[in-house]
Amino acid sequence: MDQNNVPAADPSALLDRYQQLKQSEGSLRARDAAEKLGVSEAELVAARCGGDVTRLDGRWSELLEALPALGPVMVLTRNDFAVHEKVGTFEAVSVSDVGALVLGADIDLRVRWSAWGSGFAVTDQGPSGPRRSLQFFGPTGTAVFKVHVREETDAAAYDALVERHKTADQRPGQRVEPPAAPASARPDSEIDVDALRARWRGLQDVHDFAMMLRDLDVDRVQACRLVGPEFAEAVPVSSFVETLQQAASQEIPIMVFVPSPGVVQIHTGPVTNLKRVGPWFNVLDKGFNLHLRDEGIASAWVLRKPTREGIISSLEIFDANDSQIAWMFGQRDRGAAEREEWRALLASLSRVAGTA
Repeated sequence: MDQNNVPAADPSALLDRYQQLKQSEGSLRARDAAEKLGVSEAELVAARCGGDVTRLDGRWSELLEALPALGPVMVLTRNDFAVHEKVGTFEAVSVSDVGALVLGADIDLRVRWSAWGSGFAVTDQGPSGPRRSLQFFGPTGTAVFKVHVREETDAAAYDALVERHKTADQRPGQRVEPPAAPASARPDSEIDVDALRARWRGLQDVHDFAMMLRDLDVDRVQACRLVGPEFAEAVPVSSFVETLQQAASQEIPIMVFVPSPGVVQIHTGPVTNLKRVGPWFNVLDKGFNLHLRDEGIASAWVLRKPTREGIISSLEIFDANDSQIAWMFGQRDRGAAEREEWRALLASLSRVAGTA
């Protein structure tokens, strides 16, 4: 067993504790159970290796390129406060040494390999029979991406993929790295605000924004706070839910992005069926589900980015560590201008006093 597969805790004891937890609290999602047990989700899944879990060999590029053969699947990307689920078939997959793009009509992903650490083929027993999935985790054991088999998935192709990518070592257990402390932004006094405004004003493409932040060594929320109201304005934390509701009622097609540590997953199109269930605000549409635990939103910003096609506006939400939870654009084709109805919707949002 290599160093990445050295168990941090006794897998057998962990499974015993897991069974006791299920008996006392009923059905739990693996992420929630792992948190209650004080381990990562990857450790909990890997404790079942050699049984109904198969460890995969880490050839992520080859595996991703093989996923179109599965046909329709459900893909899931999440963070602590947002879960993004899309049904579709993998199409237009391109990979490189650093990541991958999936540009299908329904499955639209941006992948960064450095945040992938382990992967497993998992079989869970559900009320209607076995539920099978591919689950991928980062070095700390946090889930980065999942692919769920559906009734219409090609089961033979799935079995062949797992057989091709299973590793020889199927002993239970998984070593994970301790989570790093959230990165601290530089003090505002160290930021060259004039340079920030000049670079922001000179943007030509929305995809240049992340490079600008890296070049200037400025945090995303910090940049929003310092650049001024020409380009960024704080809005109430309720604005994301309000915007989803208005997009649905006005029939404005949108793009909804949710990141994990290693994947950004995107929905493009309308949203229609919105429903709150307890602390979660949900989009429950055919082919697209979004689950947003909006109590975790610490700040929300409307951003305006100059491009060759004019100003492109987004609504972005962040947690208490200034990590992105989700963001939205109006739907547009590459090279097209922003929809006026989307711009008007964002303009209608209240502004937070003292930030303009």
